[in-house]
Amino acid sequence: MEVKYDYDLLVIGSGPGGYVAAIRASQLGLKTAVIEKDKPGGVCLNVGCIPSKALINQAEVFRNSRMLEDMGIKLDKSGFDYSKVFKKSRKAANTLARGIEYLLKKNNIELIKGKGFIESPNQVLVGDDKRFTAKNIIVATGSRPREIPGFTIDEDTVISSTGALMLEKLPKDIIILGAGAIGIEFAHILNAFGVEVYVVEMMDSILPLEDKEITGILQKSLKKRGIKFYTSTKAVSMDKMDNNRISVTLEDSKGNKIEQEVEKVLVAVGRTPNTEGIGLENIGIETDRGFVPVGDYYQTKVKGVFAIGDIVNSPLLAHVASKEGEIVAEFIAGLNPEPRIDINVIPSAVYCEPQIASFGYTEEKAKAEGIDYKKAVFPYRGAGKSVAIEKSEGMVKILYDPSTSEILGAHIVGAEATELIHELLLAKWGELIPEDIATMVHAHPTLSEAVMEAARSAEGWAIHF
Repeated sequence: MEVKYDYDLLVIGSGPGGYVAAIRASQLGLKTAVIEKDKPGGVCLNVGCIPSKALINQAEVFRNSRMLEDMGIKLDKSGFDYSKVFKKSRKAANTLARGIEYLLKKNNIELIKGKGFIESPNQVLVGDDKRFTAKNIIVATGSRPREIPGFTIDEDTVISSTGALMLEKLPKDIIILGAGAIGIEFAHILNAFGVEVYVVEMMDSILPLEDKEITGILQKSLKKRGIKFYTSTKAVSMDKMDNNRISVTLEDSKGNKIEQEVEKVLVAVGRTPNTEGIGLENIGIETDRGFVPVGDYYQTKVKGVFAIGDIVNSPLLAHVASKEGEIVAEFIAGLNPEPRIDINVIPSAVYCEPQIASFGYTEEKAKAEGIDYKKAVFPYRGAGKSVAIEKSEGMVKILYDPSTSEILGAHIVGAEATELIHELLLAKWGELIPEDIATMVHAHPTLSEAVMEAARSAEGWAIHF
């Protein structure tokens, strides 16, 4: 006798992985519902990617006002009110959250409000007494900011990225613990608005996963703006002072102690998967350091139960979660999607100024794995557009196989890097080589000419460098 379920698919969590999986499943004819305890869109949309990019945009507007002063236009900044900046960022997030609700409704997906708890492989409890059954379950519960000993996040003096996004008043100065993408983006934002920023990173360079030559250019640029960096340094402890300030003790790689007094501390040392308290143990799923082990199609050890996004051990990026959601939905629907995502074709993006974007091998990783490579570079200053718009800081860098010319990785630091990277990524996906980009006509003047010239450099005939 065939078992009847309420749904073909239940998705727990409506972040970029969950809602995309639900929409794709519905498109493929599966009766689908999404369980969400908060607002649709998850961390990325509500307290992550979207509001932070709204703040970055406004920070750049504020910084660029200096160009008007260079033209002789006097600006009175005494009336600057950061609370209005905050409200604009919330407006962007709220608008898009409503957009997600609309998309779910448009695709006939039921949105179930409340916290989901897995009672069995085919049943989820929502709240105290609402139970729903499904042939398949996707767990997409996301992640939360990770804490470090001695720096308990209270969202007052010690804040997370969430707390930083919810600030309605700027501090005079701040220490940011962690120089990954989140830490660097907030360093850029806060510095642009006049906050004195100190960045602490345990590794020997900022953005440790990125190519060091590229991050070196960024760090030099940020230093010129007044951001102070402590690399190869860890935060040891902190003391709250009587004047409502914080004394933070740092220790460098040689054991030297540094005392730094600030108004606030931002902890940006990564994220922790939300896998506790959702019932995984009820169906025999054990986690590894908080992550759910999955197969090629993100299936768990339990038939019909899948996991995607920040709770699996893949890059914690919104676009990765979305793609994983698509793969699972297509797999459940009986299609034949490509298994897993090739980590070498996942783009990363850091939205500071100048921006950083990349995919594939860095020089450091290629050397560590014994992979033979050649590199081709082209400086932004060689592209007429970058000089015209006064954003000539930067570089395009292509790593390629010396025997086949296969693109192994690409790295860009500079204006609009997060957009430009996709030409090189498309080339990688399409199995093109630098010569194909080098011979393609690019409009002049554009920043993308720097990509073309880098490809020409690989062929040994860059025109403007």
